Amino acid sequence: MKSDEPTLAESPDEALLRAGFAIGADYVAILRTNLVSDIARRRVLALRGMVRQGLVTDDEWLSAIDDRDVDVRREALNLIAHVDQVDDELFGAMLRRLHDEDALVVDGAIFALGEHLYVGAVDQLCVIATSHDDARCRESAIAALGAIGDDRARPAVLAALNDKPPVRRRAIVALSNFEGPDIDAALERAREDRDWQVRAAVNQLGRDED
Repeated sequence: MKSDEPTLAESPDEALLRAGFAIGADYVAILRTNLVSDIARRRVLALRGMVRQGLVTDDEWLSAIDDRDVDVRREALNLIAHVDQVDDELFGAMLRRLHDEDALVVDGAIFALGEHLYVGAVDQLCVIATSHDDARCRESAIAALGAIGDDRARPAVLAALNDKPPVRRRAIVALSNFEGPDIDAALERAREDRDWQVRAAVNQLGRDED
């Protein structure tokens, strides 16, 4: 006797995931509906899908960056880091997140600002690099300052050579974008750092010893 297996209904999460890769007004509607879902995971999945398809408006970016859930804020910042064009209002939202209560949100904001080489963030990044309680944030700030290469960051990057080993290693790389006798002297001292990876980072820069 032949029996037909019942067709399993697609779950909301499965429909949402598929919408992120599919084309059509119905799929866009699924994404936009879930972007304001009460469930944070669905807001994250919807944002990923909309970014993939280039659908996110500035207002939607702002809502995601300021979302009540830390996971959504982190995701938004990591995603906007790779967006080609960002206006001043969105940069302002990223700057606000530098003061977020969650260290990984702060880290995400630093990453996004550094990827965009946003000079307007230099002063705040210097403060984070020298005073934030979380070493991950200090390390990320040093990386961003090195990428931006603004000379105002010179004291903060040099000060980072007295921080924890991961921050010191990041500072060595950042110093490659700065020139001057103070930089040369700092690198020379770092050749004797107690952490072998810091010493290796100096050697990898390829600057000759005096």
